[in-house]
Amino acid sequence: MSQSFTAGTSDENRRTGQTVELLQTLIRNECVNYGTPESGGEVRNSDTIQAYLEGAGLDLEVYDAAPGRRSLVTRIEGSDPNAPTLCLMGHTDVVPVNRDGWSRDPFGGELIDGEVWGRGAVDMLNLTSSMAVAMRHLALTGYRPKGDLIYFACADEEAGSSYGARWMAENHWDVIGADYVLTENGGLHSGSPDAPFIGMNIGEKGVAWRRLRVRGVPGHGSRPFRQENALVKAAAVVHRISQYRPPPRFHELWREQVDTLGVNDETRAIMLDEDLIEDWLDAHPSASVAAHLYSCTHTSFSPNVIGAPTSMKTNVIPDHVDIEVDVRTLPGEGAAAVQAHLDEALGDLADDVEVEIIMNDPASLSRVETPLWDALQVAVGRRFPTARLTPQLIIGFTDSRVYRDMGAIAYGAGLFSPELDGGEYGARFHGNDERIDIESLALTTQLWLDVVDSLWG
Repeated sequence: MSQSFTAGTSDENRRTGQTVELLQTLIRNECVNYGTPESGGEVRNSDTIQAYLEGAGLDLEVYDAAPGRRSLVTRIEGSDPNAPTLCLMGHTDVVPVNRDGWSRDPFGGELIDGEVWGRGAVDMLNLTSSMAVAMRHLALTGYRPKGDLIYFACADEEAGSSYGARWMAENHWDVIGADYVLTENGGLHSGSPDAPFIGMNIGEKGVAWRRLRVRGVPGHGSRPFRQENALVKAAAVVHRISQYRPPPRFHELWREQVDTLGVNDETRAIMLDEDLIEDWLDAHPSASVAAHLYSCTHTSFSPNVIGAPTSMKTNVIPDHVDIEVDVRTLPGEGAAAVQAHLDEALGDLADDVEVEIIMNDPASLSRVETPLWDALQVAVGRRFPTARLTPQLIIGFTDSRVYRDMGAIAYGAGLFSPELDGGEYGARFHGNDERIDIESLALTTQLWLDVVDSLWG
C-alpha cells in the first residue's frame, strides 16, 4: 500500500475491500475482446456483477447483443421526474495480452504490495467494480436520489461498442438513456503543491479506423523478379504512413492542459507555438511523454494489423494485402479530412490503395457549465480541498462518445492516489504489468458516493 494512503472509516474500508475482491474476480474472468463477434465473453463479468448486486433490492436486467456479449443495467428510481438522470457506466471487456511481457499472471488478479495486478486493472475494471460497490451501498441504505441513478456494465467498448453501448443506444435507449454520464477515465493529479489540479476528461479525439487494401499480381514465389508483389507494396504503404507527420493543431483545451503541467515559462511558450513544438517533441528526453503530447496535438496514424482475406503461402506471390490503420482525429476533422491525410501520406501510392471505413466517429466534447461538473468539484474537494478540476481531452476513445451522440453530458472521471505517476499510469493502458493501487480504489469508490450526494443531496 502506498505510504500516502490513509484508511477511512470502517464502512469505507469495507467498501474498498469489496471493490478489490470484485475487481480481482472480473480480471480472473478473462473477458478478452479480440474484435471478433465471438470474443469478449462479457457474460462472465456480467454474471459476476449480477451475483454481487443480488440481494440489494435492485431490479437487474441483462441484454445480449450476441451470444456471450452481455450487458447489465440496473437503476434506483428518482423521486423527481424533472431531475436529471445520472448513469455510472463501466465496460466489462479487456484487450488481449502477450503473457511473455508480464511479471505476473495477467489474469491472476493478484494483490501484491497494495496493488491489484491484471489485465483490466486500469482499463477499466477498477472503475466498473467501484461503481458496482457504490451502487450496492446506496441500494442497501435505502438511498433515494432526486433523479434516476443508473448503473450500466456494458460489453464491447474495446472494439468500438457495436455489441455494447452502441447496440444498447440503438435498441434500448429507454433503458440506458441519461442526462449525465460518468465513465472512464479521469482523476489524475498534476500541477504543483501550491496549485494542484485533478484532470477530468470532458472530450476525446475521434476514432477513424481504416482498412487499406493493396493489390498486386499473383505469381510463383520462385520468380519474384519484376513482379507486382502486394506484400512488398504494402510494406511501402506501411512505411509511408508510419513516417507521416501532419502539422500540429491546438484544440481549445490544449492551453489549459499545458498550464496544469507545471512547466517553466520557456517550455510553456514552446508548447503553445505550433512552429516550435515539433522540434521540441523530437528532442524530448522521454519517449513516452513525447508520444502522449504528440497525440494531444496531432492527428495520428498507426498501422497496426496486416493480413489478407485469403491465407497466404510461402511460395505464392500475394495479389492483395490488407492493412488496418488506427487513425485518431482532432476536433473538426471528418472522413474527408482523414482521406486527405492518407492521400498526402501515400503520395504516388494513393491510387493503388483501396480505403474502407471501419469506424468513423468524430471527436466529441461535453461542456463543463453543468451541475455535474460542480458536483465533481465538490466531491473531489472533500478529499483534496485545494485541488481544482481541469478539463481534459483524451487521445483514446470511450463509450462517452455514444452518449454524447445522443445529447448527454459525459465525463471521464475517477479519483486516484497523488502518488500515482500520470506517465506510468498511462503506459499501463493496454500495456504490460497493468495494475492499480488500493488507495486509488478507495478514493474512486468514495468519489461516486460523494458525487451522488453533491448532485442531489
